[in-house]
Amino acid sequence: MKKLITICLLWLVSAQAFALPKVEFTVLDLAVHKRIVVFIKDTQSLTGVAAQINQESSGQLLAAIANSDASTKFGDTQIFYGIAPFSQISVIGQGEEPLTQANLQALGGYAIASIPANLQEQAAIVTDALNTKVETPEAWLALGAALRDYHFDKYKTPSARTLPSDLLIQSSNINAAKAKYDKDLKHMAEGIYLARDLASEPGKTMYPESFVSHVKKAFKGVKNIDIDVLKVRDMKKRNMGALLGVGQGSVHDPRLLVINYQGADKQAPIALVGKGITFDTGGISLKQNKGMWAMKSDMAGAAAVAGTLLAVAKRGEQVNLVGVMPLAENMPSGDAIRPGDVITTMQGTTIEIISTDAEGRLILADAVRYAQNDFKPSLLLNIATLTGSAVRALSDEYAAVVTRDWELTEQMMTIGKSSGENVWPLPLHPNHFDQIKSDIADIKNSGAGNPGASIGAAVVATFIDKDLPWVHLDIAGVDWLDADIAIAPKGSQGWGVRFMDQLVRESSKADK
Repeated sequence: MKKLITICLLWLVSAQAFALPKVEFTVLDLAVHKRIVVFIKDTQSLTGVAAQINQESSGQLLAAIANSDASTKFGDTQIFYGIAPFSQISVIGQGEEPLTQANLQALGGYAIASIPANLQEQAAIVTDALNTKVETPEAWLALGAALRDYHFDKYKTPSARTLPSDLLIQSSNINAAKAKYDKDLKHMAEGIYLARDLASEPGKTMYPESFVSHVKKAFKGVKNIDIDVLKVRDMKKRNMGALLGVGQGSVHDPRLLVINYQGADKQAPIALVGKGITFDTGGISLKQNKGMWAMKSDMAGAAAVAGTLLAVAKRGEQVNLVGVMPLAENMPSGDAIRPGDVITTMQGTTIEIISTDAEGRLILADAVRYAQNDFKPSLLLNIATLTGSAVRALSDEYAAVVTRDWELTEQMMTIGKSSGENVWPLPLHPNHFDQIKSDIADIKNSGAGNPGASIGAAVVATFIDKDLPWVHLDIAGVDWLDADIAIAPKGSQGWGVRFMDQLVRESSKADK
């Protein structure tokens, strides 16, 4: 009964705040902590705290490693029970190469995955043997552990919900690790939790207006933030025919959510524009039922933009950043747009509708035009679960990136590697623009033939000023997980928050 009451109270709190794991950075006391995670780079000998654990267990740990399949392969995990006086020792390989920020996050995820849920005790993670040059590696481990510890279980009965973990992370520089996590990386975890929460909600409860309400609640009290919401009346004044057209088939009116963070002196902001289709039936071009349930996450781009703004603003990054999130529900109805219809965008460009299921590029068309007109950004990045073609080309290892120049593409690939969210380039050829020419309008929203991912990018590019640095991310293959990975359980992983956060960090460094 006491545990049930605790879970119910936790649920009430988590409805108002992000239920991240409790993290403490301190010196490990082997007399107290009996459930421990260690990272190894050698199966023949142990160093530091791991050697002390081996000594405390009279050599049992090293013997267990030698008599098991334990290896130093990155992420390889072996769990040993009954090595007295310890209740559990998780041994995880850290690989041969120096550990990067992304590697450290992954190890933190592997560590938390090896610890049973709903423990009534604090688990300890040993960090003194990590092979890395990254500053405060303990904080990056904590971030990875927090990301893997996420649970979207609000619709389960209270007794079936999972409590946040309680972690001790052994540290030789407690103050620095605590400051890095509490004042920086913890906020990134909160941003990713926000993105995952938004994308995990059923379409019945997450529609344009409720998306706005949820995000506003998350930003309550955050400094240097201005939030504006354009409703149907405002969109009509701006001639946003594309966003209005996609949303007109739903009982839920579309919205344009704009979050403006001003953390620096006068300078052009970075603009992040995220596709926010809160549920995508395909409209009149109706999708098959198989897998349609996952279309509740077709607003993952907008969710990632909101999460990135939250992370950047809460840590007080010295940069100007604006997030533009066009939100609509794509539904079939007597009022819905039809294949063959022509809509007029905010830019004045007309679009012939070939497929109402190619709706993401339509709402992005008005949103990127709005971002350029109202904010004059130094760089514009749009992010969307846009095409099945990107999935077929790159599977779930990479998000597709499209730019107009190779140097910018290379920069994005470097950012992807640093953040742990990898991207791979797809082309944007003049022929792709020829493929979207319409006989009765300026362009059409779906071209004849392949490649579909580049065609989608070409539609968006039609609304981007040619002299503006522009990055197009198609995350259709990477956001929703069918199985757990190191830093995320199955479901929405909030892909894009780490990538865009790293982009902002690099930009902030360049401006100093």
